[in-house]
Amino acid sequence: MDIISKITEELKVKKWQVEAAVKLIDEGNTIPFIARYRKPVTGELNDEQLRFLDERLKYLRNLEEKKQTVIDSITEQGKMTDELLQKINAADTIVAVDDLYRPYRPKRRTRATDAKEKGLEPLANIISLQQPNVIIEDEAKRFINVDLGVEKVEDAIAGAKDIIAENISENAEYRTAIRNIVAKQGVLVSEAKDKETSTVYDNYYEYSESVAKIPGHRILAVNRGEKEKILSVKVESPDDIIISCLEKAVIVRDSDSKKYLEDAISDSYKRLIQPAVEREIRNMLTERAEDSAIRVFNENLKQLLMQPPIAGKNVLGWDPAFRTGCKLAVVDQTGKVLDTVVIYPTAPQNKVKEAKVILKQLIDKYDISLISLGNGTASRESEAVIVELLKEINKDVSYVIVSEAGASVYSASKLATEEFPNFDVGQRSAASIARRLQDPLAELVKIDPKAIGVGQYQHDMNQKKLGEQLGNVVEDCVNNVGVDLNTASASLLEYISGINKTLAKNIVEYREENGKFSTRKELLKVAKLGPKAFEQCAGFLRITDGKEVLDSTSVHPESYDSAKKLISCLGLDIEDVKKGGIKGISKNIIGNKEKISQMSEEIGCDGITLVDIVKELEKPARDPRDEMPKPILRSDILEMKDLKEGMILKGTVRNVIDFGAFVDIGVHEDGLVHISQMSDKYIKHPLEVVNIGDVVEVKIMSVDMQKKRIQLSMKL
Repeated sequence: MDIISKITEELKVKKWQVEAAVKLIDEGNTIPFIARYRKPVTGELNDEQLRFLDERLKYLRNLEEKKQTVIDSITEQGKMTDELLQKINAADTIVAVDDLYRPYRPKRRTRATDAKEKGLEPLANIISLQQPNVIIEDEAKRFINVDLGVEKVEDAIAGAKDIIAENISENAEYRTAIRNIVAKQGVLVSEAKDKETSTVYDNYYEYSESVAKIPGHRILAVNRGEKEKILSVKVESPDDIIISCLEKAVIVRDSDSKKYLEDAISDSYKRLIQPAVEREIRNMLTERAEDSAIRVFNENLKQLLMQPPIAGKNVLGWDPAFRTGCKLAVVDQTGKVLDTVVIYPTAPQNKVKEAKVILKQLIDKYDISLISLGNGTASRESEAVIVELLKEINKDVSYVIVSEAGASVYSASKLATEEFPNFDVGQRSAASIARRLQDPLAELVKIDPKAIGVGQYQHDMNQKKLGEQLGNVVEDCVNNVGVDLNTASASLLEYISGINKTLAKNIVEYREENGKFSTRKELLKVAKLGPKAFEQCAGFLRITDGKEVLDSTSVHPESYDSAKKLISCLGLDIEDVKKGGIKGISKNIIGNKEKISQMSEEIGCDGITLVDIVKELEKPARDPRDEMPKPILRSDILEMKDLKEGMILKGTVRNVIDFGAFVDIGVHEDGLVHISQMSDKYIKHPLEVVNIGDVVEVKIMSVDMQKKRIQLSMKL
C-alpha cells in the first residue's frame, strides 16, 4: 500500500504536504511544534490535520506489518498463491487481513479437523463439485472405516458437511458480504433480565433499533446495562436473506449434492459465522460509539481548558460540606495560598453568624473581590450564606460557581501532597477551586482528564484510547497558550512540546537551585535537556522581564535574527515589544503579497514565518483564551422554586453530550437543552451550536421539583 497516497486522499491535501509531515514526525518532532513552527514545510497543516495524519500513519504502518506477518506465515505453510497475495496486499483494514488469514491460521480442534483426520476431505470435495449423475450416498460408502469411527454412510456425510461448513465460514468474501448485510439490515435488541425491577435502564427493557442508525450514546448505555447484568443484548440478523445469498454463491447447479450443501450452509452460518459476525458488529458499534464519544469529550475538554483566566484578583476558594465544615482557602493573584480556615455555616452546626464574621475578616484582610464556590455537596446552602453576606458588606465582591469535577481526585493525589504537604485534602481542594477560576488550564492539567467529567460514559470505553486522545487535547491547549517558564508547575511543563515528566521535574529543580531563568538558552543547562528538546519546547516557554525581549513572545529562537531585522527594517525599537507590542505593524504587511515577498527577501525568512512574527510583535504572547466567553459573576441567588415556565435567563454551558447540553442557570441543578430545542435549523450534533463555557440565553420549558429536572430551550 502507498501509505502517503492513502493519507493524502483521506486528508484531501497535496501529496508533498503529507510527505513533509511524515518526515518531520519520523525525525521526532511533536505535533504542536510542527503545527506552530513548521508551517512553511507542511503547507500550514493545522494541529487537527496533523493529529489525524499521525493516527492514520500509525494504523497503516501497523496494517503493513500485519500483512507481512500473514504473508510470511502462509508462505511458510506452502499455501501462498498469486491471487491470495494480491488480495492481502490490497486489503485496507486489519479486519480484511484477518478474514483472508482465517483459513491458514493455526486452529484449535474443530469438528472439521476431526473429519479430516478420518479421511473425509475427499468426500467433502466430491459434494462441493456438484457433479451431475453422482449419487452422494454411493460415494460415501467408500469412506466407511470402523477403525477411524466412520461406521455408516450417515457418519461419512456428516463429517464431510462439517468440513464444507468450515470452508464456507472461512471464505473472506462471504464474511465481508455477510458483515455488510448485518451492518445495513441488522437490528440491535435489548430486554430486561428482570422486567419487574425498575432501573435507570427502563428505556431499554424492550428496545430495538437499526444497527445502521443507532446513535452512539444508546450503544454505550446498552453496553453498560449488559455489563451490569440488567439487560440481555443481541443483534438480530436477516438470517433468511443471508442463507439465501450463501446458497446462490455456493450451489451452482442442480445435483444430488444440493441438499447436503444446503445443510452445510445452514450449519456454517448458524454455528460458525453468525456468532462471530454478531461479535464483530457489536465491536464495530462500540468502536463507533467510543470514537463519537471521545470526539465530544475532546471538544468539551478543549473548551473547558481554554476558559479565560480571571487575573489580577485575590480569590477565596470555598469547598462546601455539611458535617465536616466548609474549607476555605485564600489565594493571591499569583496563585499562592495566603490563608486557610474551616467554617460551619451548614447543617448540622448551622453556625452562620460565626462564619460570616470570619468571612468578613478574610475579605477585609486580603482584599478579596471574588469567591470561587465548588458545586458539590452543600453548595446550595453555602451559596445562600454567600448571598446574605454580600448584602451585608460595602465592598464589590462577586461569586462564581465552579465545577468541582476531579478536585477530590487531585486533593488526594501524590502531586497535591507534594504541593501542599501541610494541608489536609479539604484545604487542598479549596485551594484548587480558587485557582481553577484564576487559571483553569494551569490547575486542570494536574488532574487526569478522564476525572474532569465533561463527557458521557467515559468509564465504559477503551481507557487507553481515551487517555491518549485526551492527553493530545491537553497538549494542544497548553502549547497553544504557552506557559511562563519561571512560574509553571512540573505538571503544566510536562505537556509542553518536547518535555516529558523527567525533564519537567529537572526544569523545576534547576529553577529552585539557580533562581529564575533569565534566557531561554539557559534551558540547555537543565539536566538531560539537549538541543532537540530545546528546539521542540523553546517557543512555547515564555520569560517575562528576561535579558532577551523576544523570550517573552512565541517567536522561536531560530527566528530571532529575522525578527530583529524586521524591527530594524521598520525603523522601530525592540523595546517597544516590552511595552505591550508594536501597534499597527500588521496593517501594511499582512494581506499584501508584494510587501510580504519583499520583506521576506530582506530579512531572510519565508512569508508564512514573517506573518507569524508580525502578529506576535504586534500582540506579544497573546492569549487565545481572551476570546472565549467570560464566566458569569453572580451576586444573588435563584432557587428551583423561583423558576417559572417562559422565564428567560442567562446560563453557562457545563457539559455537551450527543443529545443536548447541560446549562448552569444558577440554581444548582443544571438544566437540559435537548438537541431539538437548540436551533430552528436541523443540526446533527449539539457541538454545532454550543461549546462548554459558552454563555447562552435560555427559556424555562418545564420544572420537575420531585425529580429535580429542568427542561430548557434556546429557541427564544
